[in-house]
Amino acid sequence: MRFRSIDSGGSREVETMLTEDTMLKEKPRAPSRRNDPERTKKDILAVATKEFADHGLTGARVDAIAARTRTTKRAIYYYFGSKEGLYVAVLEKAYGDIRRVEADMHLEDLEPEAAIRKLIDFTITYHEENPDFSRLVSIENIHRAEYLSASESIQNLNVAIIKIIGDIVKRGREQGIFRQDADPVDLHMLISSFCFFRVSNRYTFGAIFQQDFSEPEYLEKHKRMIGDAVLSWLKGC
Repeated sequence: MRFRSIDSGGSREVETMLTEDTMLKEKPRAPSRRNDPERTKKDILAVATKEFADHGLTGARVDAIAARTRTTKRAIYYYFGSKEGLYVAVLEKAYGDIRRVEADMHLEDLEPEAAIRKLIDFTITYHEENPDFSRLVSIENIHRAEYLSASESIQNLNVAIIKIIGDIVKRGREQGIFRQDADPVDLHMLISSFCFFRVSNRYTFGAIFQQDFSEPEYLEKHKRMIGDAVLSWLKGC
């Protein structure tokens, strides 16, 4: 960035080059748009989610996020500290969104088999309707969960779903319908892997086998298929 200044004598102009690196090394100041900071952060997270999902952590550009949110890079750094800080905030929101819905499903009110079916239906539909979640998970696996592991928030969030599944499995055992060696983490992996794969590998799988897995009939078919498979394993069939 170039700017011109007038010396104290007013006799000459001085042109100075201010690099982006120099600007970012300065201590961030509070953004000037103070009317609704929470709304501003929410907008930034929404746009950043798409940017990171499309381009990854390395390829994502903070200036592109700033432009699409009508804010500034300085404001983004003020709210989130750094590009990496914004990425972690995006991950925390992504995991928080799905975990909150799971907690509100009240699966404890359903019989064990019905609870498993409802959990599967929700999980497969959520991944279908929120493909950026699967992309973000894929990107974080490329980074070997470096940023996820450093987030205490995400660690705490994911304990909840294991507890929910564990309670369902326990009730199924007590009723004599679920196997005794069923582990909640294994069950979570079994359900998540199918729901995740059909979105994360949709394009390669579709190109190879000439099928469009985004068609509604596939969603319903896959709900029944994974539901039957999971319950067959849980019941030892």
